[in-house]
Amino acid sequence: MELQLSNFFTWDTDPLFIDLGLLKIRWYGLTFAIGFFLAYKLLENIYQKEKKDIQNLEPLLFYTFLGTLIGARLGHCLFYEPTYYLANPIKIIAFWEGGLASHGGAIGVFIAVSIYCKKKKEPLFWVLDRISVAIPVAAAFIRIGNFFNSEIVGTVSNKPWAVIFKRRAELGELPRHPAQLYEAIIYFSILVTLMIFYNRERIKNSAGKTFGILLTLTFISRFFIEFIKINQEKYDSGFLNTGQLLSIPFILIGIYFYFRPSIAKGSEISHK
Repeated sequence: MELQLSNFFTWDTDPLFIDLGLLKIRWYGLTFAIGFFLAYKLLENIYQKEKKDIQNLEPLLFYTFLGTLIGARLGHCLFYEPTYYLANPIKIIAFWEGGLASHGGAIGVFIAVSIYCKKKKEPLFWVLDRISVAIPVAAAFIRIGNFFNSEIVGTVSNKPWAVIFKRRAELGELPRHPAQLYEAIIYFSILVTLMIFYNRERIKNSAGKTFGILLTLTFISRFFIEFIKINQEKYDSGFLNTGQLLSIPFILIGIYFYFRPSIAKGSEISHK
């Protein structure tokens, strides 16, 4: 059936939010910052509710931010384009050229929080559980930033909500699934799920479970939504692409943490 392009929403927004000469602010950077700010405020509320020292949040946010950024960048370079970046290592630090991978970001956050907890003598899984409640809001806004950049687009679709990404003319200017917005909606849904789980106080009885739920739900959704995304890399030509293959171990790790209450007992004891 022939598509009537006039029936679909056309997205042609400039990725640049504001140009102040030497200072250029992009929509992606703005949504990234908004996401982290809202995640911080949510975490602040959790700390206040549990009567914990909120002064610890600033260094925790700093570690988490660096872990996310460095991990996501290295993840993109090593998981998706290792040949190019190993041949051009200086390009690894070129964040401004784009290229961040959520799988690498997840690893980076875990390592960064582990370092933070060791330095501050905080129980790792207690901190990870609280961060897990806040992470989805940051992830959702990052995907909204991807939408502004017209990147991570979906496959061709005739759904009434399909979007023509005008700035991706190389794709034929056909209506496509707004995969970025699908993911953003999923992350907001995960946020609600984890907040309900936390507010029922089950989190206090089993540290590590909330972290496990976050990993499981996030990467199960990532696995399935990849089926309606265009491949991000040219060499992804099999039934499962790189993003899906990388998601599988994260799903298994998430299930492991959820069904390991012994981890929780050790973490709760060390926190008292």
